Amino acid sequence: MDKPEGPTSHDVVAIVRRAYGVRRVGHAGTLDPFATGLLIVLFGRATRLAPYLAGFDKDYRGTVTFGISTTTDDPRGEPLSTSDSWRTLSPDQIEDAMRGFVGTLAQVPPPFSAKKVAGRRAHRRARAGESVMLAPVAVTVTRFVPERFDPPALDFFATVGSGTYVRSLARDLGAAVGCPAHLSSLRRTRIGHLQVVDALPLDTARQGQEPVRVALELLPHLSRVELDAAALARVRKGMAITHDGDSDVAALVASGNLIAIAQRSDAALQPRVVFVD
Repeated sequence: MDKPEGPTSHDVVAIVRRAYGVRRVGHAGTLDPFATGLLIVLFGRATRLAPYLAGFDKDYRGTVTFGISTTTDDPRGEPLSTSDSWRTLSPDQIEDAMRGFVGTLAQVPPPFSAKKVAGRRAHRRARAGESVMLAPVAVTVTRFVPERFDPPALDFFATVGSGTYVRSLARDLGAAVGCPAHLSSLRRTRIGHLQVVDALPLDTARQGQEPVRVALELLPHLSRVELDAAALARVRKGMAITHDGDSDVAALVASGNLIAIAQRSDAALQPRVVFVD
């Protein structure tokens, strides 16, 4: 799904549920309301695929605005600090600072995030006026480069690993160059092998008439095992099948359809999620 600015990821799920008349709908990989771009939406039994779609790296294009930091590290928040020191920033200075964010980092998530603090979402505590202190987490940034600097706005491209907050990258880049900053726009263009150019616009999805991609197309990263009739009968009952191989997780397939996701146990594949009766 190509999410526009405004709705939450939960809003998108509700829209799709109504449009397609499907009760079980979920998503993989939240997008903030101000952000746009690729959101994986899952229907019916395919909602059980979510754990197997985690861990993909993601591409983003966005804008960092220097001169102001906010409570949310994005344009929805209240101003925290302001400065006109952006006037002295040079493209070389910013690019040098951005190189320091490539690699494995200890990143502090934004206080307005889905991280849990003592069993409660950080954003709910923050909105209730509580002071939220989140511990740093290890994240991976593969690429973080400038595309255009039109002071005080910096357009950038980033490739990041799962769990990385691009809002935190914007905030920390500001700190690195000595100027408050926040993430003012964000668009996700890729999740793993999936591209936003192939995604269904939300306005089109509202009509509930467009075909959706089959579940198997979401899993090219898993090895595939074709089932014969005997193996298919066992898998339908949740029973293991004998199969030599070295893949820990496999997609079990029959006649081009996804039947199950299986976990390896020695020389057997044990179905963990079965998609057919």
